[in-house]
Amino acid sequence: MNDLQLFFLSLFFLPIGWILIAFLPSNKKSYANIFFVALTVALTSIPSINVLMGKEFQYVFPTIKFFGEIPLRIDTLSAWFILIINFTSLTGAIYGSGYMKPYSEQKSNLSFHWIQYLLFHSSMIWVCVVQNSLVFLIVWELMSLSSLMLVMFDYQNNKTIKAGLNYLVQMHIGVAFLSIAFIWIYFAEGSLDFIYIKEFFIKNSNIWLFLLFFVGFGIKAGFIPLHSWLPHAHPAAPSHISGVMSGVIVKVGIYGIFRMITFLQQDYLIIGQIVLGLSLSTGLYGIINSAVHRDFKKMLAYCTIENIGIIGSGVGLGLIGIGTQNPILVILGFSGALLHTLNHSLFKSLLFFSAGSVYQQTHTKDMEKLGGLIKNMPQTAFLFIIGALSIGGLPPFNGFVSEFILYQGFLNGMGSSNFYQTFFMIMSIAAFAIIGGISMFAFTKSVGVIFLGSPRYELHAKPKEVSLMMRLPQYFIVAIMLSIGIFPAFYINLVLNVISGTFTEYSILPSNFYSDYFSVTTSIGRYSLLLIALIAIVYFIRSNIEKRKSSLVSSTWGCGYVAPNVSMQYTGKSYSKTLGKLLSTVVFERKKYKEIKDTEIFPNERTHSAFYTDFFEFRFIDNFINRFLYFMDLFQFIQNGRLQQYILYGLLFIIVVFLGTYLGII
Repeated sequence: MNDLQLFFLSLFFLPIGWILIAFLPSNKKSYANIFFVALTVALTSIPSINVLMGKEFQYVFPTIKFFGEIPLRIDTLSAWFILIINFTSLTGAIYGSGYMKPYSEQKSNLSFHWIQYLLFHSSMIWVCVVQNSLVFLIVWELMSLSSLMLVMFDYQNNKTIKAGLNYLVQMHIGVAFLSIAFIWIYFAEGSLDFIYIKEFFIKNSNIWLFLLFFVGFGIKAGFIPLHSWLPHAHPAAPSHISGVMSGVIVKVGIYGIFRMITFLQQDYLIIGQIVLGLSLSTGLYGIINSAVHRDFKKMLAYCTIENIGIIGSGVGLGLIGIGTQNPILVILGFSGALLHTLNHSLFKSLLFFSAGSVYQQTHTKDMEKLGGLIKNMPQTAFLFIIGALSIGGLPPFNGFVSEFILYQGFLNGMGSSNFYQTFFMIMSIAAFAIIGGISMFAFTKSVGVIFLGSPRYELHAKPKEVSLMMRLPQYFIVAIMLSIGIFPAFYINLVLNVISGTFTEYSILPSNFYSDYFSVTTSIGRYSLLLIALIAIVYFIRSNIEKRKSSLVSSTWGCGYVAPNVSMQYTGKSYSKTLGKLLSTVVFERKKYKEIKDTEIFPNERTHSAFYTDFFEFRFIDNFINRFLYFMDLFQFIQNGRLQQYILYGLLFIIVVFLGTYLGII
């Protein structure tokens, strides 16, 4: 059976999976979903791996009315994203089977959920394969609508409905931009085949069409100011859906941007500078908001925006390299972006899964109501901490490798004789350093408030460790993360294959390129492995020695506080208060509280409520909606409830039609 047959076989099994899920008992639906997701993963991963190994995949359907020829192509770029989608979708399905057990009584709701999950997974894969504009938009819409249905699982909740509608509207704004871009291509070149995008770029200026594509794909990816669906959709969705959406659906937007880059022919420098500048702003904005929010799923959503900024920085760096004819900058930028795409899909899905475990046991997303969970959920705490260390870019975890490559790219770009570019690279390094520092701040707060200390509130039920079905995929993710951090050479070579297969002019590297730029990450990985081994040996020896000795447990010195109170602990609010005030122009704090004045020696008792709002949503989107609603209210007199006036409207309409017909206007 050839690769094309395997791909079409995955489509054949899709409706079979839907039928089985619909009729199976509630406790079997999730297992059927896992089976068919795994089957789709196997059938689509084999051709993708073959492409990465050098095999070609291309098939063109004969001309169909309205659609024309429908080409299906998998190059190394498509293969890379398909494998990332498959891995995260499979771990999400396994984790979700445990996460959704409390909803087993909602049989029809569960059936619909898992059916949509299968469609969601398949549609993301086919987005990476189809290269006919009209069919691409259809598959893109299937992906958006199925993900919408998954987000709105808890449709009885008004906040979930609002988040879903917000997501739906913004996805269709993105589709509008993509449709305009594809229509422009069709009228200019007379074809729906993606190949003709390159033909258009050869004949015309590239920047305006590319910006249309960038906005359309950027809304899905989450670049500012097109990001506002993420902080609403991720907290509203079930946690396995949040993990998959953050891990891969935003990466489909990155795939679209990369795909359009492969067709570019000119304007590389200006486009690269725009993408790099916007990406750095996105990274800074995302992590600043993440640091102050106390809903831990919303905090992770803003972290997704931050990491999209990091990936976009690599894309911009690579484009600047092409524009300045610097092949080293191209390879460092694109390889850092592609590897961070994989890395983010791993540690962000891990963090959302761990957060989902906390939510399942505590039924709250407010970290201010938590504390001390490391005692009741030690494995979940360990997994969350691993994800936090990785997202912070610390070795020996995978986040370090891709971010280190991007740092090397910025340093290489500083060698330019162009003063403006050198200054831009210095500012980029500074922005990256700030992003990394605030990232550690944000996750220090999250880990400390959620897992350390003592419980701040009495929960309805005592939390306990989640099931093995929920923990197993998380440990599998950690294993892959460690393999990237300790043995980065294998993954770097894969990424270099992707770049050489997609950008053929950069397929031949300088002889000393690998040793100059990538050998350091390999050495750090090896030393990190030695460090882990040393820690394990010391722990093993210490444990054996302790077993032979009797131990005495007593309380430590309380620093004069013999009766500590849980209210003495840092809260998420107090931890980030200074940062929030320092950056108050970016993060707005809305509060119902009058601050105590210096003159109030004996202040009265008062209540306090505070939360942070999104700058772009508060300043621009909400203002636009409010003004639009005000404008529409001016026409309320038309619909006044009077039957006589409605009859008059009908008569006026008939008269207009009659006069228009008589005068030949209609």
